[in-house]
Amino acid sequence: MRSPKLAALELKRFGRGKLPRAALVAVVLLPLLYGALYLWSFWDPYGRLDRIPVALVNDDKGARAEGRKITAGDEITKGLRESDVFEWHEVSAAEAREGVEDGAYYLSLTMPGDFSERIASSSGNSPETGALQVRTNDANNYIVGQISRTVFAEVRTAASTDASRSFLDRIFISFSSIHDATEKAAKGADQLKGGIGKAKKGSKELADGLEDAKDGSGKLVGGLSKLSKGASELETGSRKVAGGTQQLADKVNAVAAGIRPYVRDDGKSIGDAARLVSDSSRTVRHTLDHLVKSAPAAAARAHKSADELAALHRSRCEDALLPDAGACSALERARDAAKDVAKVADDVDAVVKDHQGDLKKLDSRLADLQKKADEIARRSPRLDDDLESAVKKVNELNSGARKVAQGADKLHSGLSTARSGSTELDTGVGRLKKGAGTLDGGLFKLADGSDELAGGLNDGVDKIPDYDKKDRDRRTEVMADPVKLASQSLHKAPNYGTGFAPYFIPLSLWVGSMVAYMIISPLNRRALAAGASAWRIAVAGWLPVVALGLVQVVALMSVLHWTVGLQMVHAAGTVGFLALVILCFAAIIQWLNARFGAAGRILVLALLMLQLTSAGGTYPVQTSPAFFNAIHPFLPMSYVVDALRRLITGGGLGPVWEASAVMIAFTAGALALTAISARRKQVWTLDRLHPELSL
Repeated sequence: MRSPKLAALELKRFGRGKLPRAALVAVVLLPLLYGALYLWSFWDPYGRLDRIPVALVNDDKGARAEGRKITAGDEITKGLRESDVFEWHEVSAAEAREGVEDGAYYLSLTMPGDFSERIASSSGNSPETGALQVRTNDANNYIVGQISRTVFAEVRTAASTDASRSFLDRIFISFSSIHDATEKAAKGADQLKGGIGKAKKGSKELADGLEDAKDGSGKLVGGLSKLSKGASELETGSRKVAGGTQQLADKVNAVAAGIRPYVRDDGKSIGDAARLVSDSSRTVRHTLDHLVKSAPAAAARAHKSADELAALHRSRCEDALLPDAGACSALERARDAAKDVAKVADDVDAVVKDHQGDLKKLDSRLADLQKKADEIARRSPRLDDDLESAVKKVNELNSGARKVAQGADKLHSGLSTARSGSTELDTGVGRLKKGAGTLDGGLFKLADGSDELAGGLNDGVDKIPDYDKKDRDRRTEVMADPVKLASQSLHKAPNYGTGFAPYFIPLSLWVGSMVAYMIISPLNRRALAAGASAWRIAVAGWLPVVALGLVQVVALMSVLHWTVGLQMVHAAGTVGFLALVILCFAAIIQWLNARFGAAGRILVLALLMLQLTSAGGTYPVQTSPAFFNAIHPFLPMSYVVDALRRLITGGGLGPVWEASAVMIAFTAGALALTAISARRKQVWTLDRLHPELSL
């Protein structure tokens, strides 16, 4: 009888009663219950973290920094409550501590009272570190503690980034403030350079103007000296005239009465005296004419010099950006001296003007005196007739001469004062001229220095960064969190269950084949009794479990896909590969049971344990001890897990082809070993008749 028929007969015997049929159904559904329920139970545990009760303590009192209120604790609390991570319960610190201890809460997160204050200190002069306090209790659940460390690490990073942004934003604002201040300083330096340039030009004009002023003051001194000398001569002459006229009047009045009888006899002497009076009158008139003409011109020159010095002082000292104190002091003295000289000149001019009528009268009288003297001289032979009128005119001449002498005296005194003031003015202008030269040289150096200062500040403005709000925010974000994890998963598993499916699916199929051989004999007894070939016996015992395994694969993958939600990149390839896995697992378990009998079941379980610990289904096998790394390449489930990962989540199919070859090799090897065991089973021994252990 052929192997497929023997396998069909083996399965057919399970339909003879309710219990065998129930056992057959149980065998088919066992991998489904084992794999599907297990994967379903933790299909997406991270998606249900919001059901885990945790305590949240917000004792933060807030703080103020840069004129605004900071409530970091409230912001974090709001963000956590709006997130899908954990079921947050806002409680007091004491309630949180008690809840974590007795298991009411799996953990607690506390924001201390000075949390915002410490965060705000990052933008001040004494930055401090803010501390989030996490309390866990592994006695409640170890995994929750591990999850919380990851979650709170992200919370800490976010809070640290916010604090860094505040600190760095202040730095960038400081940069902008420094830039603005330096820019203002540069503009001021440019203005200073321009002002110093103007001051330099003004100082040159000042020096030139003082040169002219020195010449003018020298000429003024000389002119006033000449005026003073002329006034002195005028004073002397007028006094002489006044003395002469007085003497004349005295003589005339004294002798008029006595000489009247003798006038006729002394006519010649009288004529000579009259000619003398005429000549003296002519001299006095000439001196008065020179005084009247010179006084206004001298006053005008004095005023011009005073005005020039006053204007020079105003432009160089009162309106200048950087006046020279020494030069300004000398200019002020010169200005005041010029004012005094102008005042004296005005006094002289005023005397002349005030007495202009008198001087004109005096001149007129002198002219009249001269005329009369000439007339007396001409008429001296006829003095007898004119003596009376002559005496009268002589007395008038004497009175006018006295007034001229008095005016000449005042004029001489005023011109003496003016000459003294002009001398001081000339000395002051000389000092100003020297100071202006020093000022011009100093301003030349200052102009060079201001040019260098303006250039340096303008260069500095270009080197100091100036960030607007958008640029400042971008740079602050980069510097506060300079390294971001650009995570890219080539073939990302959508959830926790999908990631572990490649591990639990072969596990459930191994268990299914293991249980199947608990109710199905690894070697067909009828074939053994009939003396069939060893290969036929091996295949006949293998095919029933393979058939059941294929049903298990279909049932398991159908429920995982349509009920639990497992999505496979290569669905058909996954089912096909699992069919090959069933062929391999069934062959290996058949051989262990056929070769070792009851002990083989223990070996099947032991082999399962070795595969589970060395397949790398949860953690990478490299993280396991050396023993598991050593046996990893020699166990079939290692290859099955790697192949299923590529078939379910995607990626290169190299591991699938490698695993398929390994599965075929294991299948062929196990069937060959089972055939050898079948050949031995055809020979009865005392061990078979009386086994040491029966299960």
